[in-house]
Amino acid sequence: MHVLERLDADQKWNNEESMLLESVKILAREKIAPRAAHYDKTGDFPWDNVQDINHLGLNAMFIPEEYGGAPMSYASYLACVREISQACASTGIIWATNFHAIKPLIDFGNEEQKQRLLPRIAEGGLAALVITEPSAGSDATGMKTSFTEDGDDIIINGSKIFISNGDVADIYLVFGKWAGIAGAKEAITAVILEKGTVGLSVTGIEDKMGTRASGTASLSFEHCRIPRANLLQNPGDGLKILLGSLNKSRPSVAAHALGIARAAFEDAVAYMNERQQSGKKLLEFQGLQFNLADLAAELVMCESWLWRVAEMIEGGASNIGIEASILKLKATDLAMRMATDAVQFLGGYGYCKDYRAERLMRDAKITQIWEGTNQIHRQLIGRSFLKKG
Repeated sequence: MHVLERLDADQKWNNEESMLLESVKILAREKIAPRAAHYDKTGDFPWDNVQDINHLGLNAMFIPEEYGGAPMSYASYLACVREISQACASTGIIWATNFHAIKPLIDFGNEEQKQRLLPRIAEGGLAALVITEPSAGSDATGMKTSFTEDGDDIIINGSKIFISNGDVADIYLVFGKWAGIAGAKEAITAVILEKGTVGLSVTGIEDKMGTRASGTASLSFEHCRIPRANLLQNPGDGLKILLGSLNKSRPSVAAHALGIARAAFEDAVAYMNERQQSGKKLLEFQGLQFNLADLAAELVMCESWLWRVAEMIEGGASNIGIEASILKLKATDLAMRMATDAVQFLGGYGYCKDYRAERLMRDAKITQIWEGTNQIHRQLIGRSFLKKG
């Protein structure tokens, strides 16, 4: 048993979690992974993967029981994200986005909203977290989408870009600014938009470098009318909701990246154990051993921090923003480096689409960009040491 296997074995799951994780591993290995190359090539949405995931009832693991869920630990959710992403990074994004978009509703929604909306997700619905605009990326205060009160309704106008699941979602959690509240931060508000709302349209789907089967959509809101009952908390509470959701979604992005890193590491190890040069396995050469040792050490450290952050969240820690930023930063940088090195280790084969190392390298890149670029996370981490006053 090597060090990564021991790390996995050290995780303490209850019986239900162990059974579910084993089912996810089998699904990922036997169905999702064999389809990944096809979906990467065509860019088609992997509906059969989503159906198989729903057959296991995976959405239910993060929905409270009173709304149709079968909740399990946050750590077991992260483990599922990692396993699915290791098999197909696109499918990992699609499923994890459900959690990213719905957790704020679970944490901040009122009872009526939860009773009305959460069962749809528990039963397998898709969700989208709608934040980014042409003028608002890592700095969400630049968003221009507006929410205007009109009696018992809210009128939405604006546009969004780079929205995962934006073309397929049943429920959208949309952030914008409440008309009449001054201040770039103070006006940020969150509302829930349902599929089929008049005035909501998909204006484009990105043709991406990687994670090609995960739809990334541009959305337009033209006088979308929704009931005020779809307002999440109060006007101006959006920044609190947004920051709270990102602290739980960024570890999920790290788990996604670590799934890609695991896949790249496994491919590199397998190739270097099989390929021979001058009568010796590649892995018998000391220089390659050193390279692999550095990657293995970083992978062990990142995954250990993943479980540590999960433990903090499950323990109810109130402020884990910096810990989440460190995890997201290091895991995603490692995924990119691991995938790039895997291509190098495989040589010419790594550069060809017949081997998944080429795909993993393309899939890894987005992890350094979304949920806050790694430059932003470095700024957040460094700034946390600045003395005040």
